[in-house]
Amino acid sequence: MKKLIKEKTHFLNDMLDGLSITNEQIEVVSDSIVVRKSRKKQGVAIVSGGGSGHEPAHAGYVAQGMLDAAVCGEVFTSPTPDKILSAIKAVDNGDGVLLVVKNYAGDVMNFEMAQEMAEMEDILVETVVVKDDIAVSDEEKRRGVAGTVLVHKYAGYLAENGASLSEIKDKIETFLPNLKTIGMAITAPMVPTTGKFGFDIEDDEMEIGVGIHGEKGLSRETIEPIDNIVGRLLGVLLQEIKSDDLIVMVNGMGATPLSELHIVAKYVSENLKAQHKSVEHWLVGDYMTALDMQGFSITLIPNSEAVLNALNAPTASKYFN
Repeated sequence: MKKLIKEKTHFLNDMLDGLSITNEQIEVVSDSIVVRKSRKKQGVAIVSGGGSGHEPAHAGYVAQGMLDAAVCGEVFTSPTPDKILSAIKAVDNGDGVLLVVKNYAGDVMNFEMAQEMAEMEDILVETVVVKDDIAVSDEEKRRGVAGTVLVHKYAGYLAENGASLSEIKDKIETFLPNLKTIGMAITAPMVPTTGKFGFDIEDDEMEIGVGIHGEKGLSRETIEPIDNIVGRLLGVLLQEIKSDDLIVMVNGMGATPLSELHIVAKYVSENLKAQHKSVEHWLVGDYMTALDMQGFSITLIPNSEAVLNALNAPTASKYFN
């Protein structure tokens, strides 16, 4: 295994130490909880988290305009309920806390337990669960993937503008059914804590419908030119997104060069134009990765004034643009 690490057991702590050294806006408390140094004196706090390996998610979005805290589990492993509770208590100011949770069994269970523990201490907590991965046919079992970052931004914007906890939850739950993502990969991630790849794949193969934890896709096929791949992914997405005016995120999985993500964007644009659809806003870059997996995902949402205002609102996070 070739990785730029010291000890595989120190991966998370070393990463968070480096992040806190280079980002003066945050501090790391209780080993794996990242919080804003400048805590809100009033207003709803937004907390998210999950297993590490998806950087910059989630710790990179702890900043004014986005998250108030992120709870970081070990690589691809949910944080424990006690750590989530500690994060809630670290940022609660009496106006309530919204938990943004990706739809994975461990995350959902542990965040639910933390919410119950917080409520026993009279802390007002609500939860939204992101299920944007349309590669999973059962809507209740759909995974939370790159679209989660857009939820961070929208919820953070609403909180910064003084919305109440119930108002933020209602607006996010209205937003979530229109948030759709699908991804692909041509290499698997190398998990530093195990020294193993998430799956085996040949040089001439690709996985369609991959997850962000090294899960295999829905199908394995011979790799095709990028315009064909983009057309296939958009074909599935546009079965669920009927709007002709769109917001598009092209998300890298960790090892995809920015040049190739822009090539993806070119063919997304050409494909949508051919179908008489327009893109009001683009996001291209690494937002929700899978360690060093080479691939990308496309997220579509219908354009609206409310969502566009949220995405364009300022944030102190250097990782969202």
